[in-house]
Amino acid sequence: MITRQRLAAGVCALLAALTAGIAFPAGAVADETDGQAAPKVELVLDVSGSMRARDIDGGTRMAAAKQAFNEVLDATPEEVQLGIRTLGANYRGNDRKEGCKDTARLYPVGPLNRTEAKTAVATLSPTGWTPIGPALLKAATDLEGGDGTRRIVLISDGEDTCQPLDPCEVAREIAAKGIGLTIDTLGLVPDAKTRDQLSCIADATGGTYTDVRHKEELSDKVGELVDRAADPVVTPVAVQGAADCAKAPEVKSGLYTDREEFGQQRWYRVDVRPGQELRASVSVADDRAVNPDYGVLLRAVTLHGREIVRGEAAGTGRTDVISTGLRYPKADSDDDDAPAETVCLQLTNSYSAAAGVKTTPGLPLELTVDVVDGPSKAHDVAAFGLGRGWWLLGLLVVIGFLAGLVWGWLSRWRVAIWRTN
Repeated sequence: MITRQRLAAGVCALLAALTAGIAFPAGAVADETDGQAAPKVELVLDVSGSMRARDIDGGTRMAAAKQAFNEVLDATPEEVQLGIRTLGANYRGNDRKEGCKDTARLYPVGPLNRTEAKTAVATLSPTGWTPIGPALLKAATDLEGGDGTRRIVLISDGEDTCQPLDPCEVAREIAAKGIGLTIDTLGLVPDAKTRDQLSCIADATGGTYTDVRHKEELSDKVGELVDRAADPVVTPVAVQGAADCAKAPEVKSGLYTDREEFGQQRWYRVDVRPGQELRASVSVADDRAVNPDYGVLLRAVTLHGREIVRGEAAGTGRTDVISTGLRYPKADSDDDDAPAETVCLQLTNSYSAAAGVKTTPGLPLELTVDVVDGPSKAHDVAAFGLGRGWWLLGLLVVIGFLAGLVWGWLSRWRVAIWRTN
């Protein structure tokens, strides 16, 4: 006679086997290694005494940084070689000369052992000076070698205390070497001087600066920058947008750079065939002092001026990048010879220059355009969140049917046993 335990085990085995077919369909697992050089990232963390301040969501700046690092370490892509360097973490004295040497490699740049890296971060305690310049020089050395992308992410809450070694000049020297190293900076509850210095460092290498006042913001931004290092390197194409759609340049799938003056509109044209989907995004960098409260608007418009879809974003930062995007799926057509639709992309910004700031050249922008086969043409259920291909929907129906039969039979059997007892 079948026991209750054996029956339950059989049901579990059946469901596990069926579920395995969903999780690991034939051919779904493949070696995606494409031979690209491994990207390298070094997180450079300020561990000076000011990191004891309790002004980030009720906790210390150091606690917020540790939490962010742990979350980022968990989510770091496997292909990224990551390291951690500290500044101001070890010397507690008042000798400025010694304090300005206080930068150390906490975890070497290389394949990531998440447990070891987290353990190293857990030992940190706010200690000493703020030698940003020396730390950047050492970090650049840590990232030497290889042909992959290289990125330094500097997190600090104060100005460098080791002048005359100006960290802005250090960043410019790094950029002048032409080694393709980008420095992104994050200011923890920064004052105006700290913001200016960290902005200058980022600007020198084409990086970004971000104000951070909350733990979630810090985790999200550091994670975004680490992920960005793993993105495939694409050489952007320079393009010059027009003042209206009629004169706009035609762009195809790719990455484009342009400049847009304050309050200006830039227009570009894209052809989208029936059954295709247009995906467009734009990032605008305020690479100089601007007034707060600004926004970026990206619209897809027909040749006749009717808006199809829009994407918009607002910001209040000092020197940063603001991004937005849109998607437009064009309906399929029964006519194989149906013409493509010309879609006009309109980019508008509401930046305004601070007093005494030059408005030319315009703000740098990156436009990404991707025209792909839409769900109706590719028969891709993944666009609706169900996975790739209609086979998965059918498989889910079959699993539900079988599970219902088994459960119903099990219920009737249990009732029969209960009655006999």
